[in-house]
Amino acid sequence: MRILHSSDWHLGQHFMGKSREAEHRAFLDWILAQITQLKVDVLVVAGDLFDTGTPPSYARALYNNFIVEMRNHNCQLVVLGGNHDSVATLHESRDLLACLGTTVIGGISELPSDQVILLKDRKGRPGALLCAIPFLRSRELLQSQAGQSSDERQQAMLQAMQQHYDAIYQVAVEQRDALDLPNLPIIATGHLTTVGGKSSESVRDIYIGTLDAFPASAFPPVDYVALGHLHRAQQVAGKAHIRYSGSPIPLSFDEAASEKEVVLVEFGKKGSTAQITPITVPRHQELVMLKGTLAEIEQKLERLLIDGELPDEIPPIQLHFGFMEAQQETNQAQESTLNNDDKPLIWLEVEVAGDDYLSDLQSRVEAIVADKPVELLRVRRKRKERTTVLTRDEQETLTELSVDDVFTRRLAEEDDLPDELTSALTGAFNEILNELTEIDQVAEMEAAL
Repeated sequence: MRILHSSDWHLGQHFMGKSREAEHRAFLDWILAQITQLKVDVLVVAGDLFDTGTPPSYARALYNNFIVEMRNHNCQLVVLGGNHDSVATLHESRDLLACLGTTVIGGISELPSDQVILLKDRKGRPGALLCAIPFLRSRELLQSQAGQSSDERQQAMLQAMQQHYDAIYQVAVEQRDALDLPNLPIIATGHLTTVGGKSSESVRDIYIGTLDAFPASAFPPVDYVALGHLHRAQQVAGKAHIRYSGSPIPLSFDEAASEKEVVLVEFGKKGSTAQITPITVPRHQELVMLKGTLAEIEQKLERLLIDGELPDEIPPIQLHFGFMEAQQETNQAQESTLNNDDKPLIWLEVEVAGDDYLSDLQSRVEAIVADKPVELLRVRRKRKERTTVLTRDEQETLTELSVDDVFTRRLAEEDDLPDELTSALTGAFNEILNELTEIDQVAEMEAAL
């Protein structure tokens, strides 16, 4: 039984005025090739399929076309809802998608058995049981109680989440017993932050009540836990069977130097011990962050373009100007050879230190990168008290921005906010936005009826 674990696709992301459609399209083509080559039985996407609760039409088209292709590849698809996803959006077509071999669990169900899925191999034989647990919202698990302290609310939420996992797991155990397959693996999913998990700039911290991290010890004794939400691929608490696959493309500049991956989980016929193999996802669009004085940035940029290397203080990556293709035998990405006209420009962020007092900083950086195969997306000043100027085209209007764009840009102006408050505001904003989106969608469906 071979299961491919992925998460945090964020289809439809609008990144500093740039669409990620080409990158996502390349990734989806690549993952279909992996499914065929590795004979994958099931693909599990552990949340945040879309970047917002109201994804653009091209993102929906990518998703729908991918599902059709999955059917042609004889591979089951399971999609879990994340904190960015709207439950109503994911569920609007799930009955139809079920006919195409795709199971969608956008939110929790009233019956625990609805969240236990029997996964079958390509020959139709039982291969594993999946405890399909999406992003858990506090309103789904708890009722507010007056007079509770912050610690009491945190403890109540932790207990409610653990009880939900335990209830789903017990149903899976009962189904395994009913199948009389004692060695049938049981897998769980989750879209949350775990204790000790390494986050990144693009992750909206989830604050459920006041619970900001779920301990690894609270998961039931399953054979593998496929997690989403954190964009850096990583194990949890040193346990190889509990891990984040991370996002398949860098969603912020601080993720640019990290390898992206999906995780192949293979179970043998005689036991439930998982063989876990990370597979590197090829990079289509390079993101690079350079820091230092203007003179240092110019030197680093020259070194980057000549040697293809980043400065020592940044984890090294290998730059690939163009599409990267996986080798059939090794699944390792290699550099493709494209002429200069076909090279995608490097997306560049510059953080200036020392010269940050200059009033014409933007134009000076633009002069440094002029006539080079880079596209400057953002210039930042290092000092904490910097005055943030939102660089935008003169013709840009609110109609061209999403609600998320407006909130993110406004929040970026508040440099003195504590990290905890910034995270809390972002989490609350995302929760409210998804609730309003779902209310609107339900109203539209009722009106149509």
